[in-house]
Amino acid sequence: MNSIDFRRFNQINWSAIVLFALGFWLSASLLLDCVVIPGLLTSGMMNQEGFPSAGYVIFGTFNHVELICSALVLSGCLVLNYQRKATLSNLNKYVFAAISLVAIALVYTYFFTPQMTGLGLALNNFSNPETSANSMGMMHVAYWGLEIIKIVVATSLLSKFYRNSCSLV
Repeated sequence: MNSIDFRRFNQINWSAIVLFALGFWLSASLLLDCVVIPGLLTSGMMNQEGFPSAGYVIFGTFNHVELICSALVLSGCLVLNYQRKATLSNLNKYVFAAISLVAIALVYTYFFTPQMTGLGLALNNFSNPETSANSMGMMHVAYWGLEIIKIVVATSLLSKFYRNSCSLV
């Protein structure tokens, strides 16, 4: 019944891949959230007419990088869950956390970025700007709420994988 050869899985250090992907993803997210967005806001670029299309390119590209990182994290969690089922009982929690990170990245990529870009574009000169501002405000609150959840979950996963990689020599 065991037709999968475990030596093939041991060639790839999945724990290191997960650590790298989480570290890169967290650092890029914090750089975007704490440096780029406030810089764009204080320079007044968010109020310029061409910002929605430029923002779509910036955030759309970053969202696709997030999808790649979250897929690597989920793949690593699934492989490690399969490899070390008897030794690490918390990997089921890791898989659930990785699935939630993938879900957040998917929501950013396919819901928030297109919707916020659409609200930012002035496609209809007769639309009510007050309604657009309220919608944009609610989307910002939801975005930042998901961003906080993403950072907390990714940080906890990073710390658990780091502790496990240090203790499993």
